[in-house]
Amino acid sequence: MSRTTVHPIEQESFRILRSRLDTSPLPPLTRAVVERVIHSSADLDYADDLVCDEPSLVTAHAALLAGAPIVADVEMVASGITTRKAVCRLKEAKSGPALTRSAHAIRLAYEEVGPGAIWVIGCAPTALEELLTLEAAGPALVIGLPVGFVGAAESKAALRASGLPAVSNVSEKGGSAVAAAALNALLYTEYPNKENHL
Repeated sequence: MSRTTVHPIEQESFRILRSRLDTSPLPPLTRAVVERVIHSSADLDYADDLVCDEPSLVTAHAALLAGAPIVADVEMVASGITTRKAVCRLKEAKSGPALTRSAHAIRLAYEEVGPGAIWVIGCAPTALEELLTLEAAGPALVIGLPVGFVGAAESKAALRASGLPAVSNVSEKGGSAVAAAALNALLYTEYPNKENHL
């Protein structure tokens, strides 16, 4: 899953990041997620805003190695996942009075992949809310980082309260780039090697 070639600009970006923020005390996969999210956003505040659970990340990493499907809420998230193809059903989804198009896409994706998937939600709070209603979903991990002033922080709080294995953040910020970055961190990192690979 890891990459063999890293561009010099990316290497320099991580060098600068680590000169400004000491991530060395973090467990290896948490460190990988935090660093890659910050790298993708140039926002050091994510160091305090992200909520990660190392045992959940270890389990998700193993699931990815075993070929667990990846589901993205929107094409922008799917496009940002660089080493694996992600399922995204937004194009086929329909909106209705009781269901947004993003929420319907989550239902369609679950019908396709079933339990055990890695869900990456970076755009729509309603997609995350819908996933939380699918009690049988049994995700290996939910990366819940939707962005916005309406429902984003609340949907992420609901994710944390659900007890599902998750990566989230407390604030209203987030987005497709950071959600894809969190997933890429798991795809790129060799574990249990404590030196995170770029």
